[in-house]
Amino acid sequence: MPDATVRSSPAAVARLLGFSLIGILLFFVPVELAGRSSLLLDHAASALQTHARPLVIGCAMLFMLYGAVMPWLDGSWRRSSTAALFSVLRTLGLLVGGAYLLELGPAALYQPDMLPFLFEKLVLSLTVIVPLGALALVFLIGFGLLELVGVLMQPVMRPLWRTPGKSAIDAVASFAGSYSVGLLITDRMYREGHYSLRDAAIIATGFSTVSVPFLVVIARTLNLMEQWNLYFWSTLLITFLVTSVTARLYPLASLSAERLPEPELQKGESRFASAWRAGVAQAACAPALRLALWSTFVDGLRMTSAILPSILAVGLLGLLAAKYTPLFDVIGLLLYPVTWLFSLEQPMQVASALASGLAEMFLPVILLKDADQLVRFVTAIVSVSSMLFFSASIPCILATRIPLRLRDLLLIWLQRCLLSLLFSIPLAHLAQYLGWL
Repeated sequence: MPDATVRSSPAAVARLLGFSLIGILLFFVPVELAGRSSLLLDHAASALQTHARPLVIGCAMLFMLYGAVMPWLDGSWRRSSTAALFSVLRTLGLLVGGAYLLELGPAALYQPDMLPFLFEKLVLSLTVIVPLGALALVFLIGFGLLELVGVLMQPVMRPLWRTPGKSAIDAVASFAGSYSVGLLITDRMYREGHYSLRDAAIIATGFSTVSVPFLVVIARTLNLMEQWNLYFWSTLLITFLVTSVTARLYPLASLSAERLPEPELQKGESRFASAWRAGVAQAACAPALRLALWSTFVDGLRMTSAILPSILAVGLLGLLAAKYTPLFDVIGLLLYPVTWLFSLEQPMQVASALASGLAEMFLPVILLKDADQLVRFVTAIVSVSSMLFFSASIPCILATRIPLRLRDLLLIWLQRCLLSLLFSIPLAHLAQYLGWL
């Protein structure tokens, strides 16, 4: 670690303040452009998708080709049964993407909520946002802001969520930005030893939810925009409350907690002074900007190539299962006792619709958009706070180097669904009683 003189040098302070400010602007400050308020990353991604669509499609197919072929070439498909399964699924995703562009296959696959939704809304969006997010990520975590916030947030993060103070940046970026960018941060921090396996698993399954702009889409679809503030803060509260519980349950509680030690406060030093010292020290010893950008960008490209074909294949299979099989009716039986106990309207239908969120988190929103207001409010919260779904977040997590098993992710999804219902239904009844809903 650099000595005190270096840590306090004007160059180190300038790096900490300047680069961190850029990171904050990119990840946390909404900007209105062309009548739409969103993060600069989202604006850039939307502009590329709109004005450079052929280029984005070409990049998406190249990513999927690389992601589908590499497991067979480097032998990584042999690592486990899950790796073998997803290697097959990535190959299927590449074939599905090619078929979609060539308009091959049955008409049922081309309904708006099937392949067009997966390819246009998810694949093309992630093709742009993950590499761009990887570049922007350097400013957020590479030059001291992470260390500074980490020391400040130690008294909050550890007792509530059993994660280090540094995860506060991760949690906010995940909730405000998107699960893909959040997972990129988590994966990087885990590989560098800042997170233990348990830390990374709690953060990946507890904070990396959909973006705030997508919450607006949910609220609009369920006709809840008049209750936007109630919905947003209720979702934030319940999502993090559920995470504080699942962090103490199997399988998360049983994972390894070994990681690099967090900075300790020096005797007689205030927490803010210690945080500043840690941040400036990291800024002083951080690599040159171009090297940091390149390293993180390569990570983003690798993750994108693993995510895209998985999302297309797994998402399509999940949507087909939800639409044409009783699979989610069966899974819904696990949620039915809660929906029945709280006397929701048509409790079995609600339970089955919420279970379909395991395939794609937006499916319950579509299926229950005409339900009564209380059910719509609960659906809007649970579809977000349940966190895990096969069309995107589960393949994203499995594409990282965090060694989580698929069966553990499924158990965590069930825990989160049940807890989200237990917390959100009484809250919805209270809001209705107070006239807020």
